[in-house]
Amino acid sequence: MLGLMAKKVGMTQIFDEAGNLVPVTVLRVDPNTVIALKNKENDGYHAVVVGVDEMKSCDAASKKRRRHSMASKPYAGQFPEGISPKKTVREFRDFEKEVKAGDTLGVELFEGCRYVDVSGVSKGKGFQGVVRRYHFGGGRKTHGSKFHREPGSTGQSTYPHKTFKNMKLPGHMGGERVTVLSQRLVRVDAEKQLLMVRGAVPGVNKGLVIVRAAVKK
Repeated sequence: MLGLMAKKVGMTQIFDEAGNLVPVTVLRVDPNTVIALKNKENDGYHAVVVGVDEMKSCDAASKKRRRHSMASKPYAGQFPEGISPKKTVREFRDFEKEVKAGDTLGVELFEGCRYVDVSGVSKGKGFQGVVRRYHFGGGRKTHGSKFHREPGSTGQSTYPHKTFKNMKLPGHMGGERVTVLSQRLVRVDAEKQLLMVRGAVPGVNKGLVIVRAAVKK
């Protein structure tokens, strides 16, 4: 399965080959460096380990003022010689292209691909009630009503006197891993390293997403 890591730039609209106006999300693909290869003999499965966003190495003198963009010596030691430490590392199983450690992957990987699956962390919306979180209808808004946006009864008046699991109650909303399947890949811009997929993808602008060749199409 082919896959890359990309960053969400934002949404826009373009004209396709038929002249139709299509809303698209623009994804920028920074150089995806192949860090290692896993095989069935040593690891039990085939996979390609890919990293993006270079990190600076952290020496002893700068240890006290180390920032998030600096790699500690134990972390940097996991990368092969000649490959700088990467901030984000992911692995893609059953990679369909022959690669070797040190190779750089870009949008050319998706040339000829029509549909992709995009995974990312959805926007966090904080603590929300059941009306916002689960689209409950709520009660009447008229004066005197004691039931407006409350969840209502959550348990039993008799045995077993408890609230069962998986009840739809207020709580944290968003900030979850979401995968949108079979999004049409409208355009591949090899010069600017951009992917344009139809519709919206999960996550905030400048957030990291994973783009894979669609499994259902």
